[in-house]
Amino acid sequence: MNRYPLWKNILIVVALLFGLVYTLPNFYGDVPAVQVTSVKATVKVDAKLQARIEDILNNDNIKDNGIFADSNSIRVRFTDTDTQLKAKDAIEKALNPDPNDASYSVALNLISASPRWLTAIHALPMNLGLDLRGGVHFLLQVDMKSAIKRRLDTTVSDLRGLMRDKNIRYSSVSRDHDTITATFRDAATRDKAHTAIADGQPDLVLRDAESGQDYKILASLKPKAIKTYEEQALKQNIITLQKRINEIGVGEPIVQQQGSDRIVVELPGVQDVAQAKDIIGRTATLEVRMVAQAEVPPGEPAPLGTDLVPERRRDGSIRMVAVKKHVVLTGDRFNGAQATFDENHQPAVAVQLDSAGGRIMREVTRENLHKMMAILLIEKGRPEAISVATIQGEFGNRFQITGMFTPEETTTLAILIRSGAIAAPMDFIEERVIGPSLGAENIKKGFDSTLGGFIVIGCFMFLYYMLFGLVSVLSLSANLLFLVALLSVLQATLTLPGIAAIALTLGMAIDSNVLINERVREELRGGTTPQAAITAGYERAWATIVDSNVTTLIVGLMLYTFGSGPVRGFAIVHVLGILTSIFSSVVVSRGIINFIYGRRKKLAALSIGQVWKPGVETK
Repeated sequence: MNRYPLWKNILIVVALLFGLVYTLPNFYGDVPAVQVTSVKATVKVDAKLQARIEDILNNDNIKDNGIFADSNSIRVRFTDTDTQLKAKDAIEKALNPDPNDASYSVALNLISASPRWLTAIHALPMNLGLDLRGGVHFLLQVDMKSAIKRRLDTTVSDLRGLMRDKNIRYSSVSRDHDTITATFRDAATRDKAHTAIADGQPDLVLRDAESGQDYKILASLKPKAIKTYEEQALKQNIITLQKRINEIGVGEPIVQQQGSDRIVVELPGVQDVAQAKDIIGRTATLEVRMVAQAEVPPGEPAPLGTDLVPERRRDGSIRMVAVKKHVVLTGDRFNGAQATFDENHQPAVAVQLDSAGGRIMREVTRENLHKMMAILLIEKGRPEAISVATIQGEFGNRFQITGMFTPEETTTLAILIRSGAIAAPMDFIEERVIGPSLGAENIKKGFDSTLGGFIVIGCFMFLYYMLFGLVSVLSLSANLLFLVALLSVLQATLTLPGIAAIALTLGMAIDSNVLINERVREELRGGTTPQAAITAGYERAWATIVDSNVTTLIVGLMLYTFGSGPVRGFAIVHVLGILTSIFSSVVVSRGIINFIYGRRKKLAALSIGQVWKPGVETK
């Protein structure tokens, strides 16, 4: 007899329940919501903000249908649009008392209407891509040549400063395309400079050369250093773009790398291209200034020769700091920043300046020991102090910013310093807008095509294989259930190519059941008893199913590894579909067959369609 052990039956039941629960959120649709995001790099979206929003709604007697938080936003769900609009006005007024200096973006949005119990177990619907929901798509080209040129220009300045510090006399240091040339009057001085540069600039490849009476060092960036800098520039641009896009209030923005020098930005639900381009192309800058007064009481004017800038404290309160108008350094002098720990094992940020910035910082700190210095982040023309600290000693192009920081805050501050402005210029090389009506039409067409294919396959299988065909259709339904559940759990973004992959998966999944059914028929034609035919059919079909699916799985993995954009979306659904189809077509279908036939000791025949046997005529 054909029976599964108890643990396999439990596994099938648990898998089906998992698939059902995590597929359900996709059928509830969307309801009105208000989304709150930060528009300033120094303003956090955390539990305190969520509690504050709850208090605002309670004070205004506005009933919500759930508050949901993630790392970038807080979304409040409502039952109707009237309540949504009322809540938006209340939250906007409370969080942004000065509309001209807003700290938060309060935007209307749509989120899933899933019940609280589903949301509590993180059962969320799949995200819909741009082609299904509508929105704006941008493809940006990062100008890596300009980034490398900027790096080389900075290196020229660094080399000049390095040789001045080492008292090495040089005739000139200049850049010609990708090569830096340092000229000296004698070989001894050149050799001394060679050693100093090799120690101070390990990313450079150095070659000695002579031209007439001049002795030269030719320097160029190592290929590994160029690749590292390009990767860092691309990542920094992506971080900067993500922070800027938060201002728009987009539900599930996509900012991802495409190839080695391109960035894809997709903003579902956004239709205003001009606004989106303005925010993405916006610049932010850093400034270092001396502090004239650490805290100015509310309502008092700025002291003469100073500007008042806000500083956000850890407890969320804001104090006004008077900084001198003279700018000590600007953001283009910052080469890098990393979260670290100081000599007392307290969280700090290690900052690196270029050589010119280092000289300026050395002079300023020498003259202003035990005075306060502020680092300002300026966005949309509005400065804000991200660090105010006392100068404890003279330092140059490398120093640490210390204060009452947590490790998480130093990481954030390092990112702010690095991403105050983009690391490399970007150009818009592609842009397109997809309307919401077209997205809805795409969903309908994709759903109809998948449903039509499923119905045709189901009818054929039932007519050709009878009860075994019906079992195949049930296992195919389980496969679809598992696939949608996995996509929902992984919070994958479903696109039109993804729908195509689902339809393809269904067609490929039924192949496994066809193999199994034909193997069972072969055993019956050979005179094997029905129970033995079931066992042999599944066991002998297993090797063929694995072989065919593994080769297809390899292709899917290659598409995911080397593809981008829609190709990767197709590959993800394709690979997951192969894994679920193996489980459903073999394990689930065998479990159903065992339930139907497994307990029958005397089984005369199987309902698997017409079986031709040698020597027996069929009519």
